[in-house]
Amino acid sequence: MNEEMKKTIIEHLTEFVTESRMARIDSVLADRTRYVTVVLEDICNAHNASAVIRSCECFGAQDVHIIDNENEYSVNPCVTQGSAEWIDIIRYHKPGAINSETCLKRLKTSGYRLVATTLDEHDCVLDDLPIDRPLAIMFGNEENGLTDYAMKQADMRMIIPMFGFTQSFNLSVSAALTLHSIVPRLHDSEIDWHLSEGEILDLKYRWMKRIVRRSDLLERRFLESLENS
Repeated sequence: MNEEMKKTIIEHLTEFVTESRMARIDSVLADRTRYVTVVLEDICNAHNASAVIRSCECFGAQDVHIIDNENEYSVNPCVTQGSAEWIDIIRYHKPGAINSETCLKRLKTSGYRLVATTLDEHDCVLDDLPIDRPLAIMFGNEENGLTDYAMKQADMRMIIPMFGFTQSFNLSVSAALTLHSIVPRLHDSEIDWHLSEGEILDLKYRWMKRIVRRSDLLERRFLESLENS
């Protein structure tokens, strides 16, 4: 479907949405970004992974990349609270494939700096992480951390400062702290971290289809009316 047709359908579906809801959609789209993304590698606890998805949506990160090697992730709707409906979850779970390699090569080719979260050797602390390039923040398995492959592929290693006896933050807390540091810095910078016009249009079309009741039927009837006019 071309962009002009998407715009026409969106305009039609707008008739079935309140002005305040439309204003909210436009506001959220204005803050959406793919400049920073999160990678979850072989997470054991579906509750933790779902909490990360919720944090990503709250902070405006549109994409979450989930690598399933030994552990297969399934969304926990009680934790995500509907957030999974508004972001793109890209899965890498092909049997027999090296899923971490597939994901990380894709991100590198797309221009992302791969940042490994670590508890020991590191290049920088979270608040000093450079934001001059798109960032893919990698979080590993709760028990063993990131795989050796992911660590070797990382362009940088980052640590979240801690001041207590406990060795590490919970996975979902780590992701939330990381996004809480990066996203406001992006908003305050001169960096163009926004989605492109085409990406905004595509998301708005998808979201309108999700929000409007019986949107498929309304769209079909609308297109038929255009054909018959």
